[in-house]
Amino acid sequence: MSAALEQRQLPGGCPLWVLHRPGPAILSAKLWLRGGSSADPSGQRGAAQLLAGVLSRGCGELSGEQLADLVEGCGAGLRCEAGEDGTLVSLKCASDDAPLLLPLLLQMVHSPWLVDDQIALERQLNLQTLQRQREDPFQLSHDQLRQQLYGDGPYGHDPLGVEPELEGLGPQQLSSLAAGLGHQGSVLVLAGVVPADVDSLLLAGVGGEAWGATAPQRRRGPTGQPGAAIASCTDETEQLVLMLGCSTVPLGSPQALALRLLQCHLGVGMSSRLFVALREEQGLAYDVGVHQPARLGDAPFVFHLSSSSERAELAAEALLAEWQRLLETPLSGDELQLAKAKFRGQEAMGRQTSSQLADRLALVLGHGLPADFADRCLTDADQLNADDLQAAAQQLLSQPHFSLCGPSAALKAAEAVWQRHPLGR
Repeated sequence: MSAALEQRQLPGGCPLWVLHRPGPAILSAKLWLRGGSSADPSGQRGAAQLLAGVLSRGCGELSGEQLADLVEGCGAGLRCEAGEDGTLVSLKCASDDAPLLLPLLLQMVHSPWLVDDQIALERQLNLQTLQRQREDPFQLSHDQLRQQLYGDGPYGHDPLGVEPELEGLGPQQLSSLAAGLGHQGSVLVLAGVVPADVDSLLLAGVGGEAWGATAPQRRRGPTGQPGAAIASCTDETEQLVLMLGCSTVPLGSPQALALRLLQCHLGVGMSSRLFVALREEQGLAYDVGVHQPARLGDAPFVFHLSSSSERAELAAEALLAEWQRLLETPLSGDELQLAKAKFRGQEAMGRQTSSQLADRLALVLGHGLPADFADRCLTDADQLNADDLQAAAQQLLSQPHFSLCGPSAALKAAEAVWQRHPLGR
């Protein structure tokens, strides 16, 4: 199915990208606003996510209930969430309903209802989520590793925030944050069957006036702030969670693509190296994989493994051995070709719907990268060889941090393995 990409700019400076995609009369819209939890003010960690939740609780002349009735009455979907580097407002609707719903996108960020009762409700929901996360050993290990890699820096906390600081957030703090939405950079992407008068529909949300926003510029995001090489959290369950990771490089950095191919080799599918070696051959894993999110700054590259507490020593030895193997042994020709095939396959799977296309384009443009960045990566990936991948691993992954969560006996066994392993020494 062919698609045509059109670029222009809304009055005030916000870039508008329109992907005309024939097919079902569906429209997907993504408004990406740079900032996110990494830009939470000092003492207000959790502010970006709290504001994102409140944006859909009323705007302009619509109360939260009226806004929900309008969206749900059209069978549409509208959500707002903050990540580490930006806040994303997403709308998916029938193209015929675009005149009713498109004005909401700018209206929500231009004139949100920041009222006490709705902020209190959203804040309580976020606090409850943080409380539930404290009962999840995987989340505890992940949060611990985040602290090891980023300390108290901008990437050092969950976007949901930190409970004591989140509890103190109210209308005054959110009003200050909302006033700056879009000023650090914003981009709006529409994909699907797009109305001809889309510009006027969007501007209707701000009374037909210009919305002051700037195009996202390419700049370096937060860097890693390495702390303790090993950290443990006691959780008296039958499960041990092990995470091994480094802070690496931003999306768009030359070595990021090499790490992406390594992630495909190690963690994508049942043929992946970690799945076969740790689960199929040794039976050590309840769950195993590799985490490498896209970031404006130093992104984490993480092995994660959940195993039975009785096999803590074997699990730690096996996970550390796989990381060491990554540094010492280049991929074989067959392994490299399979990794590249998985990368191409994932790229294809991520371009099937208008929503996926809009989401990907908004992320890329929000990071200050060119619109054809994903296509360039496909071409560039074909040029990488096994030595390129090993060089990236040796430069970026030579000093991993180890995070453990589980029963005390299992922690002691895994810690002992770390202390005598070359990576731990």
